[in-house]
Amino acid sequence: MQSFKTITSILVLSSTLLFSQTYKTSSTAKAGKEFPKINKDRKAEFKVYFPKAKSVTIEGGDGMQNLSYDAAEGTDGFWIFNTSPLEIGFHYYWFNVDGKRTNDPNTELYFGYGQPTSGIEILSGEDFFFDKNVKHGKIVDDSLNSEITKGKRNFKVYLPPSYGTKKFPVLYLYHGTGEDITGWEKQGYIGNILDNLFSDKKAEEMIVVLDYGVALNPEQEKLPDDYPRTVLSTKNLEKIVVDELIPYINKKYKTNKKQAIAGLSRGSYQAMLIGANHPDLFSAIGSFSPVIYEGTETQPFKELPIDNLLKSKSKPFFFMGIGEKEDQRFINYNNLLSDYLNQNKYPFVQYKSAGTYHEWLTWRRCLYEFAQKIFK
Repeated sequence: MQSFKTITSILVLSSTLLFSQTYKTSSTAKAGKEFPKINKDRKAEFKVYFPKAKSVTIEGGDGMQNLSYDAAEGTDGFWIFNTSPLEIGFHYYWFNVDGKRTNDPNTELYFGYGQPTSGIEILSGEDFFFDKNVKHGKIVDDSLNSEITKGKRNFKVYLPPSYGTKKFPVLYLYHGTGEDITGWEKQGYIGNILDNLFSDKKAEEMIVVLDYGVALNPEQEKLPDDYPRTVLSTKNLEKIVVDELIPYINKKYKTNKKQAIAGLSRGSYQAMLIGANHPDLFSAIGSFSPVIYEGTETQPFKELPIDNLLKSKSKPFFFMGIGEKEDQRFINYNNLLSDYLNQNKYPFVQYKSAGTYHEWLTWRRCLYEFAQKIFK
C-alpha cells in the first residue's frame, strides 16, 4: 500500500454542474450524508465545503490512477466534482486543499496510507462480502505483552458462528503497509465473507487472528523506514507468531491446533516467510498480491526462504492471488514465484482477480477463494 497517485484535474469555472443520470449515495458515506454519489456508469459526484480554498483537487490510490474530473467552485463555498468512470473496488482518496491533504468530511474514515483516510466503494455486482441474513460470527479485541517488541501488541480475533460448540482451526491473517488491524474488518469485510461462506457450506468454520504487521522494539522503531527494516520487522514477527501468539491463541481459544497463514501485499511476504520457515506449523500459505523484499538478480529469494517448502515433508498448500490490473512490479513478483514453484514442481493454486488493482476487492476475492481451500 505504499504507492501514491496524483489524479489529474480539469478546473471548470462555473457556479453549478447539472447531471442528467441517476446517482446513488456511496456505501462509504456517513449516515445522513448525500455525497459521494455514484451512477450506473461508475461516475462519481463529490460535493465538499471548503469556503476559503483557492484550489481543491482529488488525490487517491491505485484504483483511481486513471481518473479525471471536472471541478466547479460554487459561490456558497462548496466544491463540486464530476468524475470519469472509476474502477471497481475500494479506493482510498482525499482532497488537496491549497496544498494540504484533507479528508472528505462526508465519508467514513479507513486506516490507510498511515492515517485515517476517506474511501469510496465502486460496486462490481458481487455480493459475497455483503451482510446477509445468515448466522454471524463476531470479532473481538485482544492483546498480549511481547518480550520481543518490549510492549503490548493489539490484535483482533474473528470467532465463527458455531464457536463454543467444538474446537476450530486458526488462520493468521495480515494487512498491508500503511494499514492496521482494522483493515480486514472494515475495508475487507472479513466477517461478512466468512459468515456467508460458512452459511453456504463452502468453507470449514475457522478462527481468524487479525494480527498487526509491524514488530519492532523501541530502538528498532528509530531505524529508517525502508525495506531492510521491513525484513527485520518480519523476522521479529516470525518469533512473535511462533513463540508468543500461537501459544497464546491455543491457550485462550478453543482451537484444534491446525493453522494456516496469509496476508496481502507486505502481509504476503510476512505470511510466506513465516510459513516457509515453519511448514510443520502451517498447513496452508496464502499470498495475496505477492511482494518480495531485498531480492537481487542472482538471489531473488535472498530474504525469503521459499526453498524450505521444497524440502519439507508436509508440503503446505500454497495459494497466490493477484489483481488483473495491478502495477507491473506486483505482476513481476507473482510471476517470479509461480515460475520458481513450477520449475521445482511444487503444487500451488494461482488466482487472478478480474478487473481489479492493488486494493481491497482484489484481497476480498483472494480470501474468499483461499478460505474455501484450507482446513479440508
